[in-house]
Amino acid sequence: MNIGPHVLANNLFVAPMAGVTDRPFRQLCRKLGAGYAVSEMVTSRRELWDSLKTSRRADHEGEPGPVAVQIAGTDAAMMAEAAAYNVARGARIIDINMGCPAKKVCNKWAGSALMQDEALATAIAHAVVRSCAPHGVPVTLKMRTGWSRTHKNAVTLARAFEDAGVQMITVHGRTREQGYGGEAEYDTIAAVKAAVAVPVVANGDIRTPEQARDVLSRTGADAIMIGRAAQGRPWIFREIAHFLATGTRLAPPLVAEVRRLLLEHLRDHYALYGEFTGVRSARKHIGWYVKHLPGGEAFRSRMNSIEDCEAQSHAVGAFFERLGTIMDRMPADSAVRLGEPGRVEAGA
Repeated sequence: MNIGPHVLANNLFVAPMAGVTDRPFRQLCRKLGAGYAVSEMVTSRRELWDSLKTSRRADHEGEPGPVAVQIAGTDAAMMAEAAAYNVARGARIIDINMGCPAKKVCNKWAGSALMQDEALATAIAHAVVRSCAPHGVPVTLKMRTGWSRTHKNAVTLARAFEDAGVQMITVHGRTREQGYGGEAEYDTIAAVKAAVAVPVVANGDIRTPEQARDVLSRTGADAIMIGRAAQGRPWIFREIAHFLATGTRLAPPLVAEVRRLLLEHLRDHYALYGEFTGVRSARKHIGWYVKHLPGGEAFRSRMNSIEDCEAQSHAVGAFFERLGTIMDRMPADSAVRLGEPGRVEAGA
């Protein structure tokens, strides 16, 4: 699959998630089978570009290409400027955020709130494309099915965005009104795919290889994007890739591999955020990894009181060592009973 001049490894994408898809997490997902990953959203407000949060989000050192950065805002000129700013800092694809349902974003009329103002949404797309075109940087866009159940305008906007020069459109199968509640629907995504010639990516409620297959089939989408299901389970991408290629399930990871992956993730996380912020922001990632594992909830409670990186990393390593010992003593079919999304197998 291509986005402009960029050839992607496959059609399994990591969704941009604020506070989650930082550089260490994106690199881990790419390592485990994702063909493409988009950064956390970067604000279009110039006065915030020098903030520590934005500087971390704009740090792409060592990241495999193509580097894709999502930008968010409500003013066409500011969004064009933000695109140029990120291109100058290594972005080779710019993604426009019109899908975020968070109140703090929508209350400022950014994210999915832009879908209520089709003229403004289209003007932003035109401005960002014009800003990126001289650099050969393609523009993509992520949106929802609409603002509410009675105001689904994804098809209308998709046509307008394609006319503006947007080269790929991702649709989350929920309205802004739904947030992340209820169930994603895919008929609107299929309608968008039928309405435009550019690649369309399906997003929402894809948690298993079977669901990935079914969503691709039902929508006709060119790719799928996975967000929450990859939290604490970054190997979901290789599981889906294997299933789509062979029709069979890949064995879940061994405890020893999960331990190694998480410790490597923590090392990279600490390197980006430093001691104080790193140990605290890592807690959510650790919690996702252990949530469905035996003793995971109790461990998460204890781990949240640890306030230095070395002790946190040591506690994580010790937890998985104990888990491996426990599971080695279980009957052969016990790993299956752990279920999705945290199922792992014992073994070295």
